[in-house]
This record gives sequence, structure tokens and C-alpha cells, in this order.
Amino acid sequence: MADELMVEIVTPEKMVFSGKIEEVTIPGGDGEFGVLIGHAPLLSTVDIGVLNYTKNGKKIYYAVGAGYAEVTLDKVTVLIESAERADMIDKEKVKELKELAEQKLSGISKGNPDYETAKAALENAENTLKVAERV
Repeated sequence: MADELMVEIVTPEKMVFSGKIEEVTIPGGDGEFGVLIGHAPLLSTVDIGVLNYTKNGKKIYYAVGAGYAEVTLDKVTVLIESAERADMIDKEKVKELKELAEQKLSGISKGNPDYETAKAALENAENTLKVAERV
């Protein structure tokens, strides 16, 4: 199809997705934004949130961590800390991670260097559970 956009979703561990899609929506640092073929080039931060794309008329959802997105006229590259497809999320494991993050966060003060790490872990777990519910 001529009006398809190439998308690559990459984490430090692997290429999560690479393929042609109709559109993608990314949780940008300044808010969610959508990209279609021919979009103006841009570079954006990516926040913890929900990334989704439409392929063959079907939306596919991912829980994503922070990172960066580069948009060109016909390609989007998303470089992020983590990405889990909604239908592949182990809800029980994520619930355990959420509980651990809550326990750790409750035991440290905001001045502690580990506070931001624990807070990000909790945000990631909450986001992942939210995305898992979309299946």
C-alpha cells in the first residue's frame, strides 16, 4: 500500500517491531501525537505511556517506557527503555512488580537517590497493567 508508514520500535534488548503500518500514536514528552505517512520530520522525547499503531485496520497496543522518537516523511523510529505488547503481558508478574515498587517507594524519602528509580518502576508497572486491560 502506497500510504503505509515504516515503523521500528527498538529497546536496548531487541527490535520489538519493524513493519509497515497505516498510523502510529506515541506518548510524547509534550503530549500524545499521531503520525501518518508524509508527517513533518521531528524528534521528540517519549514518556511512559501507551503507544499504538494501526495495521490492516487493527490497533495494536504497547506499554512503553521513556525514550525518543524520530519521524521522517516515511519512517518512524522509536528508541525506548521498554515495550510490551498488550496481548503478551503477564499480568500476575506485573502486579508483583507493582507491589514491590510500592513497598520500596513507601520505605524511602524523596531525598533518597533511589526515590526516582522506584517511582519510575511504579509508573511503568501501573502503565503496563493499564495497557494489559486493552486486550
